Amino acid sequence: MDARRTLPSVERVIQELDGLPHEILAACAREAVAAARAQAERGDPVDPDDVIGDAKQRAAAIGAALLRPVLNATGVLIHTNLGRAPVADDALDAARQVAAGYSNLEYRLDTGERGSRHEHAGALLAQACGAEAGLVVNNNAAAVLLALAALARGREVVVSRGELVEIGGGFRVPEIMAESGCRLVEVGTTNRTRRADYVEAIGPETALVLKVHASNYRMVGFVETTPVSELVTLGPPVIVDAGSGLLDESTPWLPRRPSWLRDEPGVRQAVEAGAALVTFSGDKLLGGPQAGILAGRADLIGSVARHPLARATRADKMTLAALQAVAFSYLSGDATGIPLWRMATGSVDDLSARAEVIAAGVPGGKVVDTEAVAGGGALPGLTIPSAGVGVDAPGPSGERLLARLREHGVVARLEDDTVVCDLRTIDPLDDTNLAEALRTACAS
Repeated sequence: MDARRTLPSVERVIQELDGLPHEILAACAREAVAAARAQAERGDPVDPDDVIGDAKQRAAAIGAALLRPVLNATGVLIHTNLGRAPVADDALDAARQVAAGYSNLEYRLDTGERGSRHEHAGALLAQACGAEAGLVVNNNAAAVLLALAALARGREVVVSRGELVEIGGGFRVPEIMAESGCRLVEVGTTNRTRRADYVEAIGPETALVLKVHASNYRMVGFVETTPVSELVTLGPPVIVDAGSGLLDESTPWLPRRPSWLRDEPGVRQAVEAGAALVTFSGDKLLGGPQAGILAGRADLIGSVARHPLARATRADKMTLAALQAVAFSYLSGDATGIPLWRMATGSVDDLSARAEVIAAGVPGGKVVDTEAVAGGGALPGLTIPSAGVGVDAPGPSGERLLARLREHGVVARLEDDTVVCDLRTIDPLDDTNLAEALRTACAS
């Protein structure tokens, strides 16, 4: 008997599938039937149940790859691969309210005239860091690119060699500068750049001095950098790429400044030191949605906003609404409701108490002392004391347990033959889900 006669129809296979749109399920069914037909043409027997099982596996693989929530048990607060900083409920509510209908995004209700989307979140964030004006784009790389293109195209921009860093994802500062159309002038050496180095490089063609915060690495030893307060005395406007976006070094929105912040520079301090513009991320130490923020002199912000690239890189209404709520938190003097700061400032005792409850219901579970990190290219080499749940898993069993946890939407880490779920990056409301995932993964 020809094995092809035993093939189920595509329609029959589709009837056994669910959970995804019909077009996707139909494609999985067609692929499974085609694979089975090729098998039959080779003379191999075909089981209809195997064809249906193949289609289910294909559909399951697609479903597993879709964007969905996960539990971040890695201890990396700003985890780039897991979506960086979580967004607060009030920011999400603000985005939902604006997205659900119409809004005054670019409309002035008092005059009935066209307005600007920069009059909302951008202005509030500028106020929060003591700047004259602000503007929001889709990420910090775009903010730097836009500022350079608007203010220095065809002219020179002076940068220390020690600050020509590579941003996550392979984007390098020199490449961003080249795309903006400005000419890079390197000064100093990798580890030491003095004010005199800048003085020698500045000439009639100099448009800007760019200072880049090396947020994703730390240099120690025989090093020297030139502070913003000295750079502003050179003449050309100074742009500071602050990267991680700590609004104020003193963190006045928290009961006390976390010691692990160490010498992380603040946007407000750069503005007060005389920087003409400061660029920074919205989804790192600011704790908001993905965005790039420019804050500084009103005339320069105006020039940047009028540049053609400003439209190509602008933020959407949901991002702006969420950032408006984030700005309110900082302006109110209380940012403890922002998930990033809530996670970062939680006490180790509280984390240990939660770990004890979870570990008690997990086979082989135990409470472990851990070290969390800021992540996202912020505060390299600095750790935050933490606690979590550990399960001994020597050899290959560790990777297998990590894989089983991922099947249940939990991303953990392996440390010295122990699978560790760091609770600093787990919302207490998710403790029950984490415990269930651990129990299931360990039992299997």
